Amino acid sequence: MDDGMLRIAVRNFLSLKRPPESIPVLYGRKMLMPFPNVSCGLCGKCADVCRTGAISVSESGWEIDLGRCISCRRCCESCGSGSLELIGAPDYVLKRGDLVFRSGESTERDAGKIGGDKRRVIGRSVNIREVDTGSCNACEVEVNSLSNRFYDVERFGIRTVASPRHADVLLVTGPLTSNMREAFDRVVKATPDPKVIIAMGTCAISGGPFSEGETLGGISGSADVDVFIPGCPPAPDAIIRALLGAFGFTEQR
Repeated sequence: MDDGMLRIAVRNFLSLKRPPESIPVLYGRKMLMPFPNVSCGLCGKCADVCRTGAISVSESGWEIDLGRCISCRRCCESCGSGSLELIGAPDYVLKRGDLVFRSGESTERDAGKIGGDKRRVIGRSVNIREVDTGSCNACEVEVNSLSNRFYDVERFGIRTVASPRHADVLLVTGPLTSNMREAFDRVVKATPDPKVIIAMGTCAISGGPFSEGETLGGISGSADVDVFIPGCPPAPDAIIRALLGAFGFTEQR
């Protein structure tokens, strides 16, 4: 959090009322991702230092899988020519493949909305059950921030519930460890249909830095994922934008 954001958060916490500044903040920041400019010589140094294998470089071009990126920016630091720039990344996508970006191709993504049948049945009041499948707890910290005085996600009709039986949405974090597989399957079965499953964060999408451990490399192979929210971890404002966009609530701004 930069100094300006910290001052706003502290001032509004002390004022004991919801800050009007929170709406511009929600739509004022974007997640950033590395992407090469025209001066990139495809030397491959960035791929060599990438700890999660998010970047690959070949004669055919440069590629990044945002679903594997942990935003460590070691790739940018390794680029002696300054060919890697930080550009805006999508808050969410509905297809896993849309998190892959290639040099020479557009980086714009039309994120879209989840299926109309699900949106119609769930309506405009969304109940979320957060499911930790072996996270380092960074994503949980950001999820907890959704309900604080600054972000106040309930003003948009979105609230968290204690049981999957009361949930419309499963917000899943963590790489899905082997010993959490059965528990996760039970949670999915206990959630009434039509449910929406969201893979939140790099670990839930691909396993991230834990993909080679006793994990299943994310939840995609174990559940039908409706929404992918990249980031390590995603910021609260990005999570809210993703929820509002995926459910078509953006007119509530």
